[in-house]
Amino acid sequence: MTFENWLSWTPSISRKDNMEFNNISISSGQTPSSEGLPIRWDLYTPISGTAREFPVIIFLHGFKGFKDWGPFPDACEDLARSGFGVLAMNFSLNGIGDKRTELDRLDLFERETLSQDLDDIGSIIHALQKGDIKDSHTHLNTDMIGIVGHSRGGHTAIVAASEYESVQCLVTWSAVGNYMSRWAEDKIEDWKSTGYIEVENARTGQIMKVGKVVLEDAVANADQLMAMKRVSDVRIPTLFIHGREDETVPYTDSEELHIECAAKDKELRLISNAGHTYGAAHPFEEDEFPKPFAELLEWTIGWLREHLR
Repeated sequence: MTFENWLSWTPSISRKDNMEFNNISISSGQTPSSEGLPIRWDLYTPISGTAREFPVIIFLHGFKGFKDWGPFPDACEDLARSGFGVLAMNFSLNGIGDKRTELDRLDLFERETLSQDLDDIGSIIHALQKGDIKDSHTHLNTDMIGIVGHSRGGHTAIVAASEYESVQCLVTWSAVGNYMSRWAEDKIEDWKSTGYIEVENARTGQIMKVGKVVLEDAVANADQLMAMKRVSDVRIPTLFIHGREDETVPYTDSEELHIECAAKDKELRLISNAGHTYGAAHPFEEDEFPKPFAELLEWTIGWLREHLR
């Protein structure tokens, strides 16, 4: 597909479309973070039976999220069937312990800083390039790495793209533009006086503490960690996708990121009738994606096929 054709392309909805490989391998493991905690991951790879090398996509979840949320595993499978190795990772401090879908390590969640998230991505890239993460069925080209990130994960993906030279392509889903702008002044005062703030997990009803260390890290390292400050350093092909009806992160965040992005090849796609999770929920047990999520994934696959080959 030429770039000109891609610009006029209308995505289809069926998961069966545009799949190059029927068979994929899925393996799981963990890589130690810089402080020795596990960065848990799942690796999805196409089985080709040839010596062909496949680029690698690192998939990043958002705040209060995890790699096994909703349709994320199904989306990673479809990305792998489209001709990519896909590594979906949990950040080491995201609050998930040994149970894949339960936030049972709130002590870790309380101190999940943007700096540690960024460092975790570096640990994964290093492990991939050393061969510590690999699949016996597939040859991975670890010099050709793309990143796909949702929400806070999209914010961190932008920073990682400007930080790590191996990242050659970027796609963000509902990315936050400037994470510090999400913290109201009264919340910051509460943070300073009590040492933490509380956030509710609407899905589980859990009340989750976010420690003052998170604020202190963001303030001290804002020039390095805020996506809106780093996106002007991003010169790789970048696609920003956002739902027009996003109730959590306004689509204007992606509009502003798109304007400030220094990439020659960059696009902004706004999806109609789409909220923050594009019609998807957890758990996801459907045979087909919700229409907005299917459109999101099709745009993502189209961009990666054009720019990460």
